Amino acid sequence: MELTFIQKIAIYALPVIFAITVHEAAHGYVARYFGDMTAQEEGRISLNPIKHIDLVGTIVIPAISLLLGGILFGWAKPVPVNFSRLRHPKKDMLWVAAAGPAANLVMALFWAVLYKYSVDMGSFATPAGLMAQAGIMINIVLMVLNLLPIPPLDGGRIAVSLLPNHLAYRYAKVEQYGFIILIILLFTGVLSQILHPFIEIVAGFIQWLIL
Repeated sequence: MELTFIQKIAIYALPVIFAITVHEAAHGYVARYFGDMTAQEEGRISLNPIKHIDLVGTIVIPAISLLLGGILFGWAKPVPVNFSRLRHPKKDMLWVAAAGPAANLVMALFWAVLYKYSVDMGSFATPAGLMAQAGIMINIVLMVLNLLPIPPLDGGRIAVSLLPNHLAYRYAKVEQYGFIILIILLFTGVLSQILHPFIEIVAGFIQWLIL
């Protein structure tokens, strides 16, 4: 089915907003669990998308990437995490960072269940099925993207947590160039080539598990 741009916006809006914002909220929940109350104090531990939406990263950029095709790209306002306030900063950083991709995996599974049962929704079967398919793919892409070992992505934080202290300190310095590296990879097409095999593996796993 060929969708117009407006139809694509209608199908993708909720999956995109929740994929990005729940990802951020998960960081805040886990940071609070390990002792950092920064996100709690700033009112950012919430599943209310409005608290996490970034006009450019959550709305404009995803809309443009949806219009142009290719990998759906976007971000929310980062939930503030003060790693020094964690009970065991270097060790706990891993769990705080992993919470975002884990949330995307859970959401991908949720959308997969919805897709499986969308055929029983009568007149809502087609839009529900299309929205579920969008939700599955968006969450898989964001999960895989954020696991890339490039600070400040979650995979970069996980790498810093796992590396020996002397290497972790040096690797963390890459963070100031991380966004530039990501943009270069995106616009050269290298990012798609890196992510595609991993996206296929995760999609295949979800299909085997639920669909």
